[in-house]
Amino acid sequence: MNWFTELFTQQTFTQAVMVLSLICATGLALGKVKVFGVSLGVTFVFFAGIVAGHFGIKVDPQMLAIAQNFGLILYIYTLGLQVGPGFFSSFKKGGIRLNLLALALLVAGSAMALGIYWTCGTSLSDTVGLLAGAVTNTPMLGAAQQTLLQMYPDGMEQANSMAMACAVAYPFGLVGMILSVIILKAALAPKETEAGETHAADNTFISEYRISNPGIFGKTIQEVRQTADCQFVISRVWKDGKVMIPTSETVLEKDEHIMVISSRNDVEKIRVMFGQQENVDWNKKGIDWNAIDSQLVSRKILVTKPQHNGVKLGDLKLRNSYGINITRVNRAGIDLLPSRNLRLQLGDKLTIVGEGRSVDNVSAVLGNEAKQLNTPNLLSIFIGIILGLMLGSIPLAIPGMSMPVKLGIAGGPIIVGILMGAFGPRFHIATYTTQSANLMLRQFGLTIFLAGLGLSAGDGFFDAVFSAEGLKWVLISIGLSTIPVLLVGFASARFFKIRYSDNVGMLCGSMANPFALEFTGPVTEGEDPAVAYATVYPAGIFLRVISAQLIMILFG
Repeated sequence: MNWFTELFTQQTFTQAVMVLSLICATGLALGKVKVFGVSLGVTFVFFAGIVAGHFGIKVDPQMLAIAQNFGLILYIYTLGLQVGPGFFSSFKKGGIRLNLLALALLVAGSAMALGIYWTCGTSLSDTVGLLAGAVTNTPMLGAAQQTLLQMYPDGMEQANSMAMACAVAYPFGLVGMILSVIILKAALAPKETEAGETHAADNTFISEYRISNPGIFGKTIQEVRQTADCQFVISRVWKDGKVMIPTSETVLEKDEHIMVISSRNDVEKIRVMFGQQENVDWNKKGIDWNAIDSQLVSRKILVTKPQHNGVKLGDLKLRNSYGINITRVNRAGIDLLPSRNLRLQLGDKLTIVGEGRSVDNVSAVLGNEAKQLNTPNLLSIFIGIILGLMLGSIPLAIPGMSMPVKLGIAGGPIIVGILMGAFGPRFHIATYTTQSANLMLRQFGLTIFLAGLGLSAGDGFFDAVFSAEGLKWVLISIGLSTIPVLLVGFASARFFKIRYSDNVGMLCGSMANPFALEFTGPVTEGEDPAVAYATVYPAGIFLRVISAQLIMILFG
């Protein structure tokens, strides 16, 4: 049996792969266990690595560094690809306010952490580790560690201590955020009468109007659009008691009924533009859209032909050529309002309304072959990683700093990933991966990173936790995960009049904590918290990574 013992003890390539795989498998299995409805999920791999390191299991340091760093690079780049398509659009209109409030939460938490560093005698590396754990953001930890080692190449002991601090703070970050949501729910949640209101599953809103504004009588839809200060789509027009699909040349007449799809925030502007809004709830679940008129069908069609990747929707002239209407564009799970200037991406799902034959023709034009999307675009992933590492290696001179700084293996790849996801299709670069494929790559990279991180931090972890310093870490973690959240949450409601559902979604997104969304309660039966979460998450995850680097650079 010596061969079996040596398989896990002799520091070879095989032993490194075996140990890391065993840690990953153990952590992922434990991650399925829920306590009071909450599970640490993939983060359990981190703690499995800590336990392995505590019991003296070691692997070759160079192999561990390669596995850990490559895992971080793969995770952070594919995360950038995922959030890239919605990153810049999240700053438009109502998203600006939510992102600014999320930034306020980041600043408040960072300021509190620096205050603790200056007053409580905790080292900066440990403080940043506690902050990363309190906001449940392991990429933030990885970025801070890389910056620390760039500044102090012999600072591995400090980097390991930072990881231990993050491990201590992480569970309290989860619990603290959930506790904060429960407190906000008790204080800010609307009454039952308000809670019963049904909200759309996204920021788009469907409404019916009777045209009663003389200013648009006899004008075409295109002419009305040119004078409007908001985006909207007219999907149906009732003329002489019949439903029709309008084109840009359709003339709007007095007392005709129209169905308009717009942003929820623009509903009042559109009511003023068209006139009387009909008291019909077109946003409730279970509406049979095909039953509105037997001649019309509503179908979701995938963009799968490469030649349409990055093409503006208006350039295809689908509405005038086929007599159909595109009412929504779903990208990465988020519904976008279609406009002439919206650039299509592979994998976009278009909701199209029209006569059955016309919809079939459009389906042939766009592709609608889901099998074509199953082929992974690995070329763009490896090119993006190369560009990300090159960007992260560029020395940046900052006034007042004695040495240039670098974005590192965390900052560079996430920036390139976001840019590739957002603008790659404009240059006809196929960056699309299915959600399952992207999730697979992200989870694989994160799992390997957490296994290596825990293994390197495990030696001495429990000695640090069960000490006076460890107790102080626990108290700091609870404070960092609750006080900034409650302050910004109450300020958002009191001074900025943010709805409860948007408020808690914004807070959870800024703290990168989707688990807390489960505790928002039945007052948010719609998906508004998830929409607010998705609105601030892209910028939030990016700024958390960059903020960790800035704190280490400016105050280290």
